[in-house]
Amino acid sequence: MKKDILIIAHYTDYFDNKGNCRFKYIIDLLPQSDVEVEFITSDFSHIKKVKRDTSITNPSCKTTFIPEPVYSKNVCIRRFYSHYVMSRNLDDYLQQRKKPDAIYCSVPSLNVAQVSAKYAKENHIKFIIDIQDLWPEAFKMMVNVPFLTDLVLYPMRRQADYIYKAADEIVAVSNTYIKRAVRVNRKSEKQNCIYIGTDLDFFDESADFTFIKPKDEIWLAYIGTLGSSYEIEMVIDALSLLKKRGIRNIKFIVMGEGPLKERFEDYAQAQKVWAEFTGRLDYKKMAQLLKTCDIAVNPIKGGSAAGVVNKVGDYAAAALPVINTQESQEYRELIDEYQAGFNCINGDVEDVSVRLLELAENEHLRREMGGNNRRLAEERFDRKKTYQKIIEMLV
Repeated sequence: MKKDILIIAHYTDYFDNKGNCRFKYIIDLLPQSDVEVEFITSDFSHIKKVKRDTSITNPSCKTTFIPEPVYSKNVCIRRFYSHYVMSRNLDDYLQQRKKPDAIYCSVPSLNVAQVSAKYAKENHIKFIIDIQDLWPEAFKMMVNVPFLTDLVLYPMRRQADYIYKAADEIVAVSNTYIKRAVRVNRKSEKQNCIYIGTDLDFFDESADFTFIKPKDEIWLAYIGTLGSSYEIEMVIDALSLLKKRGIRNIKFIVMGEGPLKERFEDYAQAQKVWAEFTGRLDYKKMAQLLKTCDIAVNPIKGGSAAGVVNKVGDYAAAALPVINTQESQEYRELIDEYQAGFNCINGDVEDVSVRLLELAENEHLRREMGGNNRRLAEERFDRKKTYQKIIEMLV
């Protein structure tokens, strides 16, 4: 008899683009001869803020879309109401479904993961969590009023603790997240840090050609969300500083969407910095443009709870040296260990400008550090190697 596995992921770009979705990759790796897989997600796209086309599914598994009310902003009361309603709808669905052998559940959201954890506990079902982000820690970075913030976020912390305690096995995209979960979990025998990473074969196939770029230009790449967690303005300030010193050949290529996109565009224009904001690109075009660039930047604000974030896997796949301001000790140690770029002082415009100039003026150093970053991708980020641990947990 085939093993019945539920994969539950509230947030996924599985149906929103032809990208590098973690859950699609896991499903495609599972041996269909041994398992039956059902993938459960929301009928609302968090990325696009619209209802999904539920006719788009994966032929290799059953797909179930749970109804969720729409919301328009990443941070708003309506979003948390939407999470609550989806979790109630998920609970109704699970109660009428036959009991699976295992549940693999992404965290966050907390509402959906808590319902999944409770259902697994009550029915003695193996429960594996995949921690993608730390809530409420991520919210504390956005709004941190001493004492008041902790008080407001306390219910979310209790939710998170319940989920972590319920897990029989733990997967996370960062060792930092693993440590948070095992502080309250006393029963999990397996904990695996599996970076989001990338499918190197898919990346290389996608980046089958590069754009034409004049030899005297240096292109600095950023991919990802344009929101309050990222110091895009600090990077613009560093480029403005270099321009005042006569360095005018560095172009800032910003790939992504977010609530602060217009503000960042206006700021670049006000500082007279050479920048191009492409908006959100499909994965193939993103890979091609990224491969054309010379340097990448990972500018995450201080105090962030983020670990090894998605974008750095693509930077590594593209063999780009990284200017990193993120305080995550885990990622900083990887940069140092592999000599894959420079760790800069968080928020320090002068430090970022100095390191950026060093790479811009030294092609040999760019190639050497970029090659080292590609080696990091092959050894630590390549999904065809690293995701086998997840498959072993499930089957």
